[in-house]
Amino acid sequence: MDYYELRKYIFKLDPETAHGAVEFLLESAGFFPFVLNYLKKKFCVEDERLSQRIWDRDFKNPVGLGAGFDKNATMIKGFYALGFGFTEVGTVTLKPQSGNPKPRLFRYPKYESLQNAMGFNNDGAEVIKERVKRLYPFEIPIGVNIGKNKTTPQDRAIEDYEELIKTFKEVCDFLVVNVSSPNTPNLRDLQNEEFIKELFKRAKAVTDKPVLLKLAPDMEIDTALSLCQTAINSFADGIIATNTTMDYSLLPGAKDFGGVSGKALKEKSFVFFEEIAKHFYKQTVLISVGGIDGAKEAIRRLRAGANLIEIFTALVFKGPSLAKEINEGILKELDREGLKNIQELIGTDRE
Repeated sequence: MDYYELRKYIFKLDPETAHGAVEFLLESAGFFPFVLNYLKKKFCVEDERLSQRIWDRDFKNPVGLGAGFDKNATMIKGFYALGFGFTEVGTVTLKPQSGNPKPRLFRYPKYESLQNAMGFNNDGAEVIKERVKRLYPFEIPIGVNIGKNKTTPQDRAIEDYEELIKTFKEVCDFLVVNVSSPNTPNLRDLQNEEFIKELFKRAKAVTDKPVLLKLAPDMEIDTALSLCQTAINSFADGIIATNTTMDYSLLPGAKDFGGVSGKALKEKSFVFFEEIAKHFYKQTVLISVGGIDGAKEAIRRLRAGANLIEIFTALVFKGPSLAKEINEGILKELDREGLKNIQELIGTDRE
């Protein structure tokens, strides 16, 4: 049975229940080497032309798992076996939190999109740190996406981020500052130059691990560019664009809360990312996420200037072979263009 047949049954389940089932399967696979080896043979694409050296770390391919899928760092081995070149776990908060009331995850199959109002539900920093610590260093780079607790006052938010950086600095390859989720009240208000400048100043005082800023696609582009420049001037190691959108007009039948992801976000995310890439390509590491659903879109983001790309929602609709299909598509593009490696493809629309 192929994934599209199986999906009919998966989609009969509540979206969050279905996600829990996938998590159980991928977490369980991590305990059985023969299962992981089978998955690797089926889904991993091994080709030096896909590899890059970024932040003194080896990325076997440019396809990463976006934050939000593996909130509690239970599926790292499983996603490595599915052919991913890196993974970003979280969002992790200092204290455990249950997130927003259910239902909080909605599926729109016709539009290959999701809407979520999860609210940083996770097991908390100490529990997740111990999970990652058991694996680190791992075969692929592990990023940790961090955010403030819902109950943390705005004027103490920076303390949450600083403590999270201290907690994870020895057990990950990079950290991602999440101030762009729409599901924690007033979180996006932290997307301001004063906060970002002070946050990265503190981050660099406590760790030499790469620390990146993740942006929402709903701010004015001039504001976003100014924020990126502030982050880079403050020694941020990269920009991730974009988080989910609160532009509900993009998705017919959308709720009036939470964030929209998937195909409905694709063009908005691309336009936003391209504007950032026009200004900051080659100045810092750029990671594109938002609506990437196959090799064609991944290649468009790479050509626009993305060093790496991340997928999330499309996994729900396209299935576990998506990373493989993207990597194989990139290799075909390299062959077609007569390019020796992925570095020669990245930023070709910026030259």
